[in-house]
Amino acid sequence: MQDHIDFVVDQWRSAMPELDVSSMAIFGRMLRLMKHLAKARAVALEPFGFHEGEFDVLATLRRAGKPYRLSPTQLYTSLLVTSGAMTNRLNRLTNEGMIERLADPQDGRSMLVGLTRRGVETIEQAVHVHTETQNALLRGLDSEQQKQLSELLKALLVTHPGEATG
Repeated sequence: MQDHIDFVVDQWRSAMPELDVSSMAIFGRMLRLMKHLAKARAVALEPFGFHEGEFDVLATLRRAGKPYRLSPTQLYTSLLVTSGAMTNRLNRLTNEGMIERLADPQDGRSMLVGLTRRGVETIEQAVHVHTETQNALLRGLDSEQQKQLSELLKALLVTHPGEATG
């Protein structure tokens, strides 16, 4: 069975036979899969009224555990975004009543970002939809193949600075 990436790689092999294009097959497929995932996620999250970046903020707060609070620095470090991008997301989510900014009880000079009741309810529903969307995109692989793919991707990921945790 051929896919679009096979076509592209074959063109490059023909156009520049001296070039090792084997990485194009891997990264081309990963990029196309991510485009499919981004499109499916956007459609799945549309009913909740927020964009992917805002989903990521809410999900990060929810997975932090009760009381669902983190500092803005913890959030933007975890999500690999700039502080400016984080500020925009936080402002929009505050306006939507999904989060609130609170004084840090440990340090009165600092602020924490916390989920509101509405934010908790919304992100819990959205995470179910998000997970179902991802699972649907992986249905072409059985559970053993999914495990193998996860391990291979992790092996690549942990070679990059800041990705290994222990």
